[in-house]
Amino acid sequence: MTDPRAGGRAVEPDGRRPIGVGVVGLSAAGGWGAGAHLPVLSAVGGFELRGLVGSSPTSARAASRAYGVPAYPSAGELAAAADVDLVVVTVRTPRHRELVLPALAAGTPVFCEWPLAVDLREAEELAAAAQGIPTSVGLQGRSSPTFRWLADLVSDGYVGDLLSVTVSAASTEWGSPVADRMLHTLDRDLGASMMAIAFGHAIDSVSMVVGELQDVVATTATRHRYVPLASGGRQVPMTAEDQIAVSGTLPGGAVLSAHHRGGTASGAGFSMTIDGSDGTIVATAPDHPHVTPVTVHGVRGRGRPAELTLPGRYDRFPELARSPVHTLAHAYAGIRDQLLGGATVVPDFDDAVVRHRLLDAITRSAATGRRVEV
Repeated sequence: MTDPRAGGRAVEPDGRRPIGVGVVGLSAAGGWGAGAHLPVLSAVGGFELRGLVGSSPTSARAASRAYGVPAYPSAGELAAAADVDLVVVTVRTPRHRELVLPALAAGTPVFCEWPLAVDLREAEELAAAAQGIPTSVGLQGRSSPTFRWLADLVSDGYVGDLLSVTVSAASTEWGSPVADRMLHTLDRDLGASMMAIAFGHAIDSVSMVVGELQDVVATTATRHRYVPLASGGRQVPMTAEDQIAVSGTLPGGAVLSAHHRGGTASGAGFSMTIDGSDGTIVATAPDHPHVTPVTVHGVRGRGRPAELTLPGRYDRFPELARSPVHTLAHAYAGIRDQLLGGATVVPDFDDAVVRHRLLDAITRSAATGRRVEV
């Protein structure tokens, strides 16, 4: 409904004006912004689309007509609009810096997709610019009901003293045919490689459950030097790593080992085994765990792990449980609550720096063959 006192804008049933959202990278032709962010904004409630920035003047005009909101020529002007309370950046990683900095300069809260930046140095620059401004980064696996439950199980002593964590993950990407619009993910220097996206998302969720790696020894390789274009099959070069093997020490001395494989013929998948002095937890997913359902088995004491049921209190959107935007919906709910004065529960730019720092340590260890402190 609308309220004349709010300038004719929509007002939620509790009397609060919705949070005005401006999306950078929103297209009438589809994409993650239109296909994921817009439906989630509607499903979560408390948000209203107020503006956008397109990839070109033509794209912006088309999106403006499609979504009924004004198109702005730049992220800075979008952020400065009086009715925009949150800027959402959904474009490719190499453009994040040039778009996020003007939005922060306007003092407007920003939600930026992960990876935040092309490298650690750039992530640190963005985090420094964001001091005092609410920010969020698209590491939505931390908002997953299942991973939040897993973190509580471990912290509450379900497995006892943590002994080891074993992670195995596989992606069909980074070796399989690639679409033209995804060519940038093949270049390790553009910040959107398997290391940053697939491995970065997975290890972030794991770290929330068992703690941050204190040091790493890593081996990486690019086994698919060329991959076929989906359109036509022409072979194009790939420099991004498609094999990432890491081991290291967790707080308290437990050992974590992880191997992420790209371009696997057998298909995608994820598994995490948490072994402790008093029990074991096994979590599995059919693909990237931040966008697909995660199944949990566990046992206290000795025996075969049995499936455990997620307590209902963790899931605010059970109707989306089988949807790839399930965790994104929980992230947006956390952002909404924070902007309305609640606690900060969604990872911010400082958290993104922590994750970029781990990826940087892995890269340095793989290059030198040495153990690297994180």
